[in-house]
Amino acid sequence: MAKRDELIKEIELRLGGQMVDVELDPEHYDLSIRKALEKYRQRSENAVEESFITLDLVIDVADYTLPDEVIDVYTIYRRASGTLNGSGGADMEPFEAAYLNNYLLHGGRAGGLATFDALSQHRETLGRIFGKELLFTWNTVSKKITIHRRTKAADTVYLHTYKQRSEEELLSDTYAMPWIKELSLAYSKLMLAEARGKFNTIAGPQGGTSLNADALRSDAQMAIDKLDDELKTYTDGQAGLGIIIG
Repeated sequence: MAKRDELIKEIELRLGGQMVDVELDPEHYDLSIRKALEKYRQRSENAVEESFITLDLVIDVADYTLPDEVIDVYTIYRRASGTLNGSGGADMEPFEAAYLNNYLLHGGRAGGLATFDALSQHRETLGRIFGKELLFTWNTVSKKITIHRRTKAADTVYLHTYKQRSEEELLSDTYAMPWIKELSLAYSKLMLAEARGKFNTIAGPQGGTSLNADALRSDAQMAIDKLDDELKTYTDGQAGLGIIIG
């Protein structure tokens, strides 16, 4: 939480803390940061990372609960789907075979791109026959994955997933941190404007003091609009769409 504490301190200072009274409690700052993080995770692919995780399958168990940070499961891979030379023996590395044939003239083995292509097709066929890829259903709310195949023996599978980057990671990211910081500040200004807007002036000598609720609200909304536009231009470090043909 060190990064969050640093961010809270900076927001408070930028609002005039230690010079004037800022009518916000720690809970208000936490809420601003949480809302900024939520919006960033909703709008930016930089908040998500591709990851492979292992899952230990249990005999006759179909349902498993994954960690909260997992937001999508792309596919499931079994560790093995057979070997090239039958029921036993080590698998063959296609790049090593191609290298030997092309450069060391090891003529007893097929080589080149033909080796890699043939081996890829062979592995794909083995996968279909022996069930390398498992069918499943993924529930994004409960984080539950259901395997649509009876598990007859304990096994470990690999899950190709997409998961949320942690708060600490995002608040340390060169591109994400400035965006989240500015949006957190804007949300804090909005809450401060709401509080000050309930009183136009504070009673005092010479007619009292006028509060700056309208200026705070206007500044905050302008910042929010600007930050929304930055997400559309990938200023936060996310990858662009690339070239689209068609």
